[in-house]
Amino acid sequence: MPDTESSNQVDDHHNRDETTTIDDDQDYMINDNDSDDIKVFDNVMPIRASRGNNNVCEIHRVCMPPFVPTNEKLKRQLFEIFFPDDPLSAFRSRTLYEKVVLGVQGLFHVFQWMPHYDFALFRSDLIAGITISSLAIPQGINYAKLANLPPIIGLYSSFVPPLLYSILGCSRHLAVGPTSTASLVMGTMLSEMVSFETEPDLHLRLAFTATFFAGLFQASLGLFRLGFILDFLSKATLLGFMAGVAILVSLQQLKGLFGITHFTQHMQLVPVLSSVISGRNEWSGQIIIMGICMLVFLLGARHISSKKPKLFWIAAAAPLVSIIVSTIVVFALQTKFKHVPKIGRLPNGVNPPSANILYFHRDSYLALAIETGIVTGLLALTEGVAVGRTFASIQNYQLDGNKEMMAIGVMNVAGSCCSCFITTGSFSRSAVNYNAGARTALSNAIMAVVVLVTLLFFMPLFSYTPDVALAAIIIIAVIGLIDIKAVINLWKLDKLDFFACLCSLFGVLFLSVQIGLAIAIGVSILKIILHVTRPNTVVLGNIPGTQIYQNLHRYKNTTRIAYFLILGIESPIFFTNSTYLQERILRWIRKEDERIQRDNGLPLKCVILDMTAVTAIDTCGLDLIAELKRTLGKKSLQFVLVNPVATVMEKLHRSNILESFESKGLYLTVEEAVTDISLSWEP
Repeated sequence: MPDTESSNQVDDHHNRDETTTIDDDQDYMINDNDSDDIKVFDNVMPIRASRGNNNVCEIHRVCMPPFVPTNEKLKRQLFEIFFPDDPLSAFRSRTLYEKVVLGVQGLFHVFQWMPHYDFALFRSDLIAGITISSLAIPQGINYAKLANLPPIIGLYSSFVPPLLYSILGCSRHLAVGPTSTASLVMGTMLSEMVSFETEPDLHLRLAFTATFFAGLFQASLGLFRLGFILDFLSKATLLGFMAGVAILVSLQQLKGLFGITHFTQHMQLVPVLSSVISGRNEWSGQIIIMGICMLVFLLGARHISSKKPKLFWIAAAAPLVSIIVSTIVVFALQTKFKHVPKIGRLPNGVNPPSANILYFHRDSYLALAIETGIVTGLLALTEGVAVGRTFASIQNYQLDGNKEMMAIGVMNVAGSCCSCFITTGSFSRSAVNYNAGARTALSNAIMAVVVLVTLLFFMPLFSYTPDVALAAIIIIAVIGLIDIKAVINLWKLDKLDFFACLCSLFGVLFLSVQIGLAIAIGVSILKIILHVTRPNTVVLGNIPGTQIYQNLHRYKNTTRIAYFLILGIESPIFFTNSTYLQERILRWIRKEDERIQRDNGLPLKCVILDMTAVTAIDTCGLDLIAELKRTLGKKSLQFVLVNPVATVMEKLHRSNILESFESKGLYLTVEEAVTDISLSWEP
């Protein structure tokens, strides 16, 4: 039996600042029916006053957090929301001149690396810039057609935006320009209201206007540091969304691959397949053979580059080679290929201004442009920032996401005034840029110079380029968006993520791109709501020979502690889950009583709630604690809280709930709670 002095120390340990120590020469245990034998029922460990070899257990006081004024708390919370990276830290303890220099470098990132630029860096950027231009030119033409715009717009968009990004952008490897996803979504959304065939001028104006609003939206997110909004597009939903988009784009290209002239303008799976089947009388064997040859060539080039990464340039140059070869063949055999659809003559010259044709009339067309701009801007921003962060992590340098948003937004706003449509960082071009040895963002400027030379001198060469070549290039480009391995991995790791992926996929395929995106965001939010409203609760047991308490159903060697039910909550307690948690905890108690009756076990006397993982609590959560205390008191059960974090502890104290727990209701660890309470039950 513990001596009187030790017992008194335990009884008043909550009123002392220092730790209290319980020492004895032997372990103490509670036995059923005052028997001298130790009884163990169904993996139940009899409670002991101390464990381990030293026979010492220290009872620590649970301290209140330091007092912080409310305005200081609010300031800290806002700072963590909007400035988690502490962007102003570099300005502290600096002279006025140094602050001005840092401010200029923050706005124009080129001034950060330009002072240290040398010929070795330039040589690497020159090779990379020329290499990605061989990919950017055919992609620019293809993605413009994907957005139902004149092909020349794609080349314009591969000139001005990359030039601006080389001045503003933070990423060393991001290669900007039109992308398949944003181009497709823009073309689809605008074509639902305005036909690009019957009203090409209006369609073009709305495309520029949508690009303007996309850039404005992107720059605003960066300026006001709202990049966390992008986190609502989870990877799982984006996988499904991009796979659906890729399937639709690939099927749309069957028009050019088969030589079909009459094709649906709808972007759903059923109408597209119907058009392919109903237009089989227009299929051209000559065009189909040419398309298959190009697909085999492009797939072969991609396969070689994937097997031997040092030969990355083969896949990068393959689209341009296919355009050159197909153009030469059609030009040399004009009489045999006179019925093959071609790009036609493209105008020479740099980007004409387009600020004067932006559409700002207050009608349904403006609403369409704004909606298209926000959707495409969000997608483009998600892709661009994700690609930039990927290569930054590979090369171990920091990328400021908010600065990237501002850079991409500014280049789109400026691009909309220079006959450009939506652009962002492209994964395919960035991968080629990285493998080609790019060292700074200057590779984008070099690519822009190559595109400029093409615009000035080589436009007539595209007159005989067949549409089937562009269709084949687009199909090969977009099938890379279908990541089957990642989808299978979702099924293995998280069924809810897999369900979200399927919802997004089928929403795009059978409804529309916008609805598919809305479903993707909705399912992501629903997943968050499910996790918040139905948090995980576990029964804890002791790992023998230790002071560690873990999930009873996860670790097979854990044992129940007689007379105790130890529960852990693995989430914050808010109004959304307080009712559920109350019902779940009471259900755990009922199940424990049933188990005890079934196994003729030791009666339940105390419920311990481990709050280590409860990172926050609101007023409904406080009401839950108070209600559980009253309910368990009526059942003659002791209710104990363990290790509430600082914010939770402060609210428990302010609400006066702790007064009802008295001296033996709050502990720092589960082990201390079990030891101290078990000693208080000793005669």
